[in-house]
Amino acid sequence: MASDAALIDAAKAGSADAFADLVRAYRVRLLRFLMTRCATHADAEDVLQDTLIAAYRYLYSYDPRWRFSTWLYRIAIRNVHKSRAENVVELTDLGDEKADPLLHCMQASETENLWVTARRLLNDDVFTATWLRYAEDMSISDISLALDRSDSWTKVNLLRARKSLEAEMNSETNGSEAYG
Repeated sequence: MASDAALIDAAKAGSADAFADLVRAYRVRLLRFLMTRCATHADAEDVLQDTLIAAYRYLYSYDPRWRFSTWLYRIAIRNVHKSRAENVVELTDLGDEKADPLLHCMQASETENLWVTARRLLNDDVFTATWLRYAEDMSISDISLALDRSDSWTKVNLLRARKSLEAEMNSETNGSEAYG
């Protein structure tokens, strides 16, 4: 498969096939990221579609000094902010957990999931930085570019996120041992 740079050049020259190859290369990773940012899978698919359309429309503005993935994630983050749903249903709003065993199981499984905990504890930008670093393995400088933040902000907030998650996960572990 051709490199990103070759595909971008071909897409800029009008090759729909080259852009389709770029989409295939990034679609799954981008959707996985968007699913952590959107209320539903359908919302994530919508934002993905908007992101890819914007990438195609503004491909001429892509600066090859930066990684294509960083540019693409930056567009996605902007589109998430534009489409964020106002009424997200929280599990606690669904009813009494004692009366609904399924709800109880859902809540119990959520406490075991680091990313669900991160989503609950961290603000949007810090969660995004954490996801990009640890799920997408992006560099500090690429994350900083994607979020339009300084490298220092990114480093400090990743450290704070790790400490916050560690404290929360330790308190959940200690709390469950007290009940076990």
